[in-house]
Amino acid sequence: MAMASVNNWSEGLSDEALEIQSMAKAFADKELAPYMTEWDINETYPLDALRKMAQLGFGATSSAAPVLSRHDAAVGFEALATGCVSTTAFITVHNMAVWIIDTFANDTLRERYIPHLATFDKVASYCLTEPGAGSDAGNLATSAVKKGDHYILNGSKAFISGGGDSDVYVVMCRTGGPGPKGISCIVVEKGTPGLSFGKKEKKVGWNSQPTRAVIFEDCAVPVTNLVGKEGQGFSMAMQALNGGRINVSACSLGGAHAALEAAIEHTNIRKQFGKPLADNQSIQFKLAEMATSLVASRLMVRYAAKQLDGKTPAAGAWAAMAKLQATDKCFEIANEAIQLHGGYGYLKDYKVQQYMRDLRVHQILEGTNQIMRLVIAREMLK
Repeated sequence: MAMASVNNWSEGLSDEALEIQSMAKAFADKELAPYMTEWDINETYPLDALRKMAQLGFGATSSAAPVLSRHDAAVGFEALATGCVSTTAFITVHNMAVWIIDTFANDTLRERYIPHLATFDKVASYCLTEPGAGSDAGNLATSAVKKGDHYILNGSKAFISGGGDSDVYVVMCRTGGPGPKGISCIVVEKGTPGLSFGKKEKKVGWNSQPTRAVIFEDCAVPVTNLVGKEGQGFSMAMQALNGGRINVSACSLGGAHAALEAAIEHTNIRKQFGKPLADNQSIQFKLAEMATSLVASRLMVRYAAKQLDGKTPAAGAWAAMAKLQATDKCFEIANEAIQLHGGYGYLKDYKVQQYMRDLRVHQILEGTNQIMRLVIAREMLK
């Protein structure tokens, strides 16, 4: 029985979604998979590949007038991530920033930025996390004090994907009092005096995308760069994270799918004690568990995406459940794939170790999986 018969990622998809999946997988096989190892080892930022991805419609998938539904975008991101998890995940972070501008900004800001961001002529970074405010984002400290026709920003953001290379920074900063209601959203362009960046971080995975601190020192930004109204920034950030959680979960599915395929191939070829590893019942059981976890995770991610498309009241909790399930289980799948490869799985010549390294951070970002449990429980106990 072929793997596709029990792990059919096309099951139940509409004709449009099937077309998106097929297009994304063909792109991943040609433009991403052959280079993912090189990009990882050399820490290459493949801007050309990202722009090609944007040409397929993945540069602004979750705008207010979406090119793709959340569900169909998740299908596409899963397929793309089979080629390179890190590069695909980067464009999903860009999409969070694009969605905020397109959904909440005035027409002037939208017309200034969205056409360039959608094509990846300009790249956007989502700036929420700070050195002293990770999970406790409502207590962020970066300030924006209004002086005349400018906001003066002071503070810093940590672990920012694209930091130093992106052109546009969608920044959550404090314009009012303490707590979430004092937070606003301001767009800061690269090159603005007072904006600087920390060193490029050396990371375990996600090496095809640069990560740096973003630093504001008396950084003057026109008041016209305020997105929405003062005090709305935290709500915008949280809503954007709901989509981000779906998308990063989809990237986890793609990495796990590729890792499972590699494990099946290896255990069918590798022989020990005179027979293929796959002939051993213990190996069969492990492969069965991996496939079951992957399919269950995929079903939850796609269902959660549909909840977000439908704007149902509990969509945020569904996004949290999908992230908790998919990112935990998909990391386990990639980790088990290494074990099934034996010593070969620990070599960088084999992609399974990279899938594992790239997937690990998905359990941390877009809200840690511990915070996901809180989001789910709060919805249950309302």
